[in-house]
Amino acid sequence: MEMTQMRREGDDVIDLYKATGSGCRDDTTMEITNEGGDDIVHLYNASASGCTTTLKSLIDKDPRILYKISLTSFSETPLHISALLGHLDFTRILLAQNPHLAVELDSHKRCSLHLASAEGHIEIVKELLHANEDTCSIYDEDGKIPLHYAAMRGRIEVVKALIAVRPDSTRVMLNWKETTLHLCVKYNQLEALKLLVDSVSDEGEFLNFKDHEGGNTILHLAVMLRQIETVKYLLSVSKVGEEVDSLNYMGFTALQMLEQNCPKDFKSFTIRNILMDVGARVERVNNLSPLSAVAVGHHESVEPIPLRKNWLKYLKYQGDWVEDNRGAIMVVATVITTIAFQNIAKPPGGVWQANTTDFTDSKGNPVCTPRNPCYAGNSVFAYGGTTNMRYLYFSISNTISFVASLSVTFLLISGFPIKNKVCVPPDICSMYNSHITGCILFSCILHGDPGHTV
Repeated sequence: MEMTQMRREGDDVIDLYKATGSGCRDDTTMEITNEGGDDIVHLYNASASGCTTTLKSLIDKDPRILYKISLTSFSETPLHISALLGHLDFTRILLAQNPHLAVELDSHKRCSLHLASAEGHIEIVKELLHANEDTCSIYDEDGKIPLHYAAMRGRIEVVKALIAVRPDSTRVMLNWKETTLHLCVKYNQLEALKLLVDSVSDEGEFLNFKDHEGGNTILHLAVMLRQIETVKYLLSVSKVGEEVDSLNYMGFTALQMLEQNCPKDFKSFTIRNILMDVGARVERVNNLSPLSAVAVGHHESVEPIPLRKNWLKYLKYQGDWVEDNRGAIMVVATVITTIAFQNIAKPPGGVWQANTTDFTDSKGNPVCTPRNPCYAGNSVFAYGGTTNMRYLYFSISNTISFVASLSVTFLLISGFPIKNKVCVPPDICSMYNSHITGCILFSCILHGDPGHTV
């Protein structure tokens, strides 16, 4: 018996939503039966279609019908349906007969004002506020009040009505984690954001409130989502512009987040210029720990840093320098690899074309002797006095330069994390230093004994 009743009630709910928008003719009313359960079903059908004639007939037949709604198994009241679908006259009659319906909640803990605010039915919102202003402060199961839904959907007139009745609702946070302003930015509702900011424009602490997930202000969020017009507007607000270099929990400013996490396209380039125009600092990310980032974000007093420490800070490894210069490093490494390989394939001064035991340099000093023969294919500069040692140093430097430049090339094309301080920077330094040393030694070889050639 209970299963049959539940099935019938489920069918009633289906019929209820099928009746949505079916309309109601003024010259007739729905047939009213003597069974109370059927009257409730007719009431819900009427709320879906907005048929005031049927509603009045049901009330005339049973003046207490609107007070019996809580005894049914429906999760919503007729006022929820009427407010959601925008039936103004129907809503007025319901509130006139039973004002308490305004504070009744559905299965998601939402009152009728939540639904009307989300849909932007401004006249219904006014009627609900007139019935009970306290509905402005009702939280649903997601921690949202009606203003949150209006802001998320950009219902400007509804936002005006809600903050006119309860100005403090602007400061109500969603689950104590983010403000209504954060919601406006997340859902890209610029006009709603402007309206809310204007209502709290002198409250810098609230305008620069950091959400609990990442410590991001609304400026951080707008930059991350690359909303150009929103960024422009926020920076025109003095209290926000003053905190353009505010840090989130990761130690990033809005500009650093743009350069660190966003693709480098036209939008990012435009936002970067906007931030720099208002004086945002162009600094590399120093990988601050969350705790240190929070400390800096709270603007604690900091002692002046000595000049020596400033220089040391400047000379420290600069975040993603390798990434920013990836293309240039690849070109230089390739060129040095080619030059170093050429020095190996064709040593400076050439090679001996045949075995010889009788050769002297331009000064008459013996180079090839029976005790120290010169073999075909060996480098000419590998023999003879000081030139021999210079060539040895040159060969060592050239080999190091070749290996280092080749390693850098492989690292750049392999996808290896090139921000690693242990791998790439030392290779780059050894590549440059060895190549420069080799060039100097090569010059010394040639100028030290210009006649020492075959």
